[in-house]
Amino acid sequence: MIERSFLMIKPDGVVRGLCGEVISRLEKKGLKIVAMKMIQVTREIAEKQYEIHREKEFFKSLINYVTSAPSLVMVIDGKEAVKVIRNLIGATNPVEANSGTIRGDFAMFIERNIVHAADSPENAIKELSLYFSEEEILSYKKVDEDWLYSE
Repeated sequence: MIERSFLMIKPDGVVRGLCGEVISRLEKKGLKIVAMKMIQVTREIAEKQYEIHREKEFFKSLINYVTSAPSLVMVIDGKEAVKVIRNLIGATNPVEANSGTIRGDFAMFIERNIVHAADSPENAIKELSLYFSEEEILSYKKVDEDWLYSE
């Protein structure tokens, strides 16, 4: 079953010029980007997205960071997309992320870990609704889908 997920290339990934690398890894894996836009995340949206961390000591610095420069947000479809993306990006703490993952290859510490991705299908739905309307999400078939998903 095709699943939909959310991925954000955070400000450090954007200003370091890593968007192409991240997108390339997603596409090479076989995932399909069905919506994408570069935005300046507002405090209001950042606080909704990271609501789960509101009582933690790093919340304020996280919000300041996420709103400090543009981010690239995406809607991504694929079989078990949430799990596949989480494996591609690696552990939240780059020190613990395996080499070959986005965080393992490009990030040095947890406060600047390049990307955010939904950690469950339920959270993907919530996060997608913060950044995209249904009208912005496209539907199309990639030329390699039959090869990727044939039984």
